[in-house]
Amino acid sequence: RSPSSRGPAASLAHELLLSFFFVLPLRSGGRVATDTMPSSSAYLARHQHGKSRVRVGRVWRSPDGVNTFAEWQVATTLISAMEHAYVDGSNEGMTATDTQKNMCFYVAKQMQRPCSVEEYALALARKFVAEYPLVSSAIVSVEQKPWQRASVRGGKPHNHGFAMTAFETRVAEVVVHRGGREEITSGFKDLRLCKTTQSGYEGYLRDKYTLLPETRERLLASSITSSWQYNPSDHGSLQFDAQYEAIKSKMMDTFFGCPKKGVYSPSVQKTLYEMGEAVIESCRSVDWVLLNMPNLHFNPLSPVASTFEHDVYFPTSEPHGTIEAVVKRKQRARL
Repeated sequence: RSPSSRGPAASLAHELLLSFFFVLPLRSGGRVATDTMPSSSAYLARHQHGKSRVRVGRVWRSPDGVNTFAEWQVATTLISAMEHAYVDGSNEGMTATDTQKNMCFYVAKQMQRPCSVEEYALALARKFVAEYPLVSSAIVSVEQKPWQRASVRGGKPHNHGFAMTAFETRVAEVVVHRGGREEITSGFKDLRLCKTTQSGYEGYLRDKYTLLPETRERLLASSITSSWQYNPSDHGSLQFDAQYEAIKSKMMDTFFGCPKKGVYSPSVQKTLYEMGEAVIESCRSVDWVLLNMPNLHFNPLSPVASTFEHDVYFPTSEPHGTIEAVVKRKQRARL
């Protein structure tokens, strides 16, 4: 699937719109019904059904008293041979959305050891395809709440205490197709980063509608959403938790630069590309990375009876600039 910041439902609507202008392949299983209603000018172009906002909590209790805790919000989407439900009103063979909800909890129970969000999503998607013959593809999207093990009494990790102290929400989407092909996309949303210097914006087109002054000194802040897809040949050897931390760390290192002097950013666009490029260069298992970086503004402010000295700002999140790009790995030359 092509990289997109949209959820499964939005992606489907977007593809449907494009299909009026371009010939797009249908996802297998969502067949077009063209001959069921000869007198009608309408036909079923594509379809899907699923369950959203399924909240799952999972605790793993080890014999030494150390517990591991995860909270997930799950969305399932099934691509299946169910056109007769739409065209004929027959529900025969349909995997009900309530069944999909129940399967989310069942598969969580089957995860006998602490697992990554990708491993859970992969197990759930595989279960749908294996269990229901009319399903050609299963899409599972999961958000993991940022619970972290709590530290108490001088920094000692607590056996069964957790606090929500992380800064972003981890996400994953897995697509499992009948026939064995699998796609794993990982990422995060709402990673809020800010640097108070080493950023500017100048050299852009200016006309009678432009009021923004050029500058080489401003705050740069963003609430970053990112996703990346792993090469299928690496799925079996990936340590998803370690990969996630390595990719996030690489992005943050690139955004901020070295601890003392940092790195200058001439635009959000340039910083965004450098972050994606750093992931592609350092993580060989990643095929592409999408970054969405709204420019959250801190406007210079001169308080009453004083002047602005790069010290007092008025924060505003609306309206904000929206910058998004996909950085892909170049195809390797064949010998």
